[in-house]
Amino acid sequence: MLGLMQDQPLLISSLIEFAERHNGDGEIVSRRVEGDIHRSSWRQIASRARQVANALDQEQLIFSDRVATLAWNGYRHLELYYGVSGSGRVLHTINPRLHPEQIAWIANHAEDQILCFDLTFLPLVQAVHAKCGTVKKWIALCDADKLPADSGIPNLVSYEAWMSPLSDRYDWPSFDENSASSMCYTSGTTGNPKAALYSHRSTLLHAYAAALPDVMNVSARDSVLPVVPMFHVNAWGIPYSAALTGAKLVFPGPALDGKSVYELIESERVTFAAGVPTVWQMMLGHMQSQDLRFSTLKRTVIGGSACPPAMINAFQQQYGVEVLHAWGMTEMSPLGTLCTLKNKHLSQPQEQQTAIRMKQGRAIYGVDMKIVDGDGKELPWDGKSSGDLLVKGPWVVKEYFKGEGGDPLVPDARGRGWFPTGDVATIDPDGFLQITDRSKDVIKSGGEWISSIDIENIAVAHPAVAMAACIGVAHPKWDERPIVVVVKKPGAELTREELLAFYGGKTVAKWQVPDDVVFVEAIPLGATGKILKTRLREQLRDYKLPEC
Repeated sequence: MLGLMQDQPLLISSLIEFAERHNGDGEIVSRRVEGDIHRSSWRQIASRARQVANALDQEQLIFSDRVATLAWNGYRHLELYYGVSGSGRVLHTINPRLHPEQIAWIANHAEDQILCFDLTFLPLVQAVHAKCGTVKKWIALCDADKLPADSGIPNLVSYEAWMSPLSDRYDWPSFDENSASSMCYTSGTTGNPKAALYSHRSTLLHAYAAALPDVMNVSARDSVLPVVPMFHVNAWGIPYSAALTGAKLVFPGPALDGKSVYELIESERVTFAAGVPTVWQMMLGHMQSQDLRFSTLKRTVIGGSACPPAMINAFQQQYGVEVLHAWGMTEMSPLGTLCTLKNKHLSQPQEQQTAIRMKQGRAIYGVDMKIVDGDGKELPWDGKSSGDLLVKGPWVVKEYFKGEGGDPLVPDARGRGWFPTGDVATIDPDGFLQITDRSKDVIKSGGEWISSIDIENIAVAHPAVAMAACIGVAHPKWDERPIVVVVKKPGAELTREELLAFYGGKTVAKWQVPDDVVFVEAIPLGATGKILKTRLREQLRDYKLPEC
């Protein structure tokens, strides 16, 4: 016997309809690329999202066609979030920090039909547009009078000229809630980037979960500043959770320096903010140098990379801001755990509470996790046993777009699939996760992945290099930075400066280039000839970056 409930699919369009109808005057504040502050509301976002949907219909895009963005956090990007997905197309947010060749490859692999970009990224678009064979229209996210006269992009149009003349009357279509809604590529592993393809159902379930009290605790009483970019895993789902709850949204645009972020927090009375440690480090440095304080900020979610203990202490002890440590992955939409204390912890001494807050937190309802040994046997939650971390849930991918990488899931005894995260972790008896290592040798710098293999491949392409290994070393600002360890060919001459210059123009972005070169006589190898990076790290345990 089935329940006698109404059958209404979980669609992203229902979020913006709800926000418009029940919280229409909720503010959307954006610092634009032009530098000014733009003010909108959920009612206006909904209206303009329908104009976007009409514009996509006019372009004759069909169901599930991809629309890409290269854009900062702002109101126009938010309109695309709802106008694209709500109309049945797929929003594809591209990370502009990638190398142009990677961006072109991703756009072609996704078969993007339209690409919308902030004018900040015009040089990047100029570099890639001729290589993006599927893109039929390029749209600059600006007013008509701000469109460059000679952009070099054929038939470039401004966003406002493209969508604002159209009607804001649009009937959002109804379709299967498992239909694709958005996609995000991850380059955290070797080989070509792979795309996580989210559904309407997974996105709404994630939005519900993220808003829960033990997670982000988002409500209509909040003024929310997502510093985490909308081009990276949908800003951790905040644009959806904010619509679901009617929260005020404050977008920083491209101004991510400490002074600008602090001033926006104060002027817009932000109560909750989310971002990676590097942004908060810049902001705290500005505040400490100017002897500033927060007047409204109460909590911040920090993820993307491990939050230094000193940062947690500074937020909580100096400024009275609760730090919520988080962990997740692109493949998890992205939230997996968030570190909020349980009732029994509240009476513990501050030192014990702080030790718990250093962990990545407890699983959110909708996510299950376990750690296993090399044979796949589940390990106990004792806070000591360390194993490979596996996860499953309705917003965890089961495979990548176009089947890249094959079937990643690991079946259990019942045949249920678990996604291997690539992380090594412990779980304590209270369910708090702590990441202890990564099973893959990618490097995380400022919340962004750097592939050690890519760095090594370029190094060994130099005629003077016999062998190279890239490892991450601790950095006070960026968490980790790559260095390349090199064995020179017999009789060859090579300097640090020459090898670093060799990376210029190669298929890595400037920020991915190693910070240093360490020349050694030999690199430790295993029995099969594999580089033993754990031993290499041990050998270089006393190494310090030149700037540190």
